[in-house]
Amino acid sequence: MAAEDEFQIRFWGVRGSIASPGSDTLRYGGNTSCIEVRCGEHLLIFDCGTGARGLGKQLCSGTPTPVVDADMFLTHTHLDHICGLPFFQPVYRADSKLRIWAGHLQPETPVRDVICAMMVAPLFPVPIDSLHADITYNDFRAGETLAPKPGVSLRTTPLNHPNGATGYRIEYGGKSVCYVTDTEHVPGEADENILALIEGADIVIYDATYTDEEFPQFQQWGHSTWQEGARLCEAAGVKTYVVFHHDPSHDDAFMDAVADAVARVRPGAIVAREGMVLSP
Repeated sequence: MAAEDEFQIRFWGVRGSIASPGSDTLRYGGNTSCIEVRCGEHLLIFDCGTGARGLGKQLCSGTPTPVVDADMFLTHTHLDHICGLPFFQPVYRADSKLRIWAGHLQPETPVRDVICAMMVAPLFPVPIDSLHADITYNDFRAGETLAPKPGVSLRTTPLNHPNGATGYRIEYGGKSVCYVTDTEHVPGEADENILALIEGADIVIYDATYTDEEFPQFQQWGHSTWQEGARLCEAAGVKTYVVFHHDPSHDDAFMDAVADAVARVRPGAIVAREGMVLSP
């Protein structure tokens, strides 16, 4: 049983675009985006990339098997952020309750329709009707404030990403954690939506797919840099900056160099690794 005042984040997938397992990504991890947030007894999940498989396995372990009751918030529905759902064990258990939220699609394409389109032949052999859990689908507009559980508040904002995306600020027990991925910055112009969302936050998890040196090759791809994340966090008075959504071509040695560089620019900054646990 979680402590009533516990506010904890665990990283299950920290990679972007496509899973990149192998000997050169062992230390930081190769799974795509998925983080677990515990607000006391409440379980919140952000994104459902390939990292969700490990989370689901842990949630269903133990004797007797625990009942899973969770809210899942999607930044967007690009494949690397939702492809873990068919491999997330709780969705096949009738005693599980899962509320899936997305803020970038309504009303044109409800989130349930997107998941149905992914889980259909010839792309995938198991249809959405095979998910036995009690699942509800909630579409909202980025910019709304959500209250999924007592004492838990989520502020949201639109992000600059192809097809749209949503950034989240989780507030609980007087502390705040922001999850801001996938988003592209405009060089020399701080994103005012993001600055407003992360102002004074305890922890900010930010899309740092590229370096500033790489960025010109990938404009219009919808991602940002670790340097821009540092600039935003400095401007907004953020306590702890977390580098996230690592490019699949960036191996452990590359990420070690990023860790060294960001620590010099912003002491206390952290490069996300699978299995890492943080508390604000």
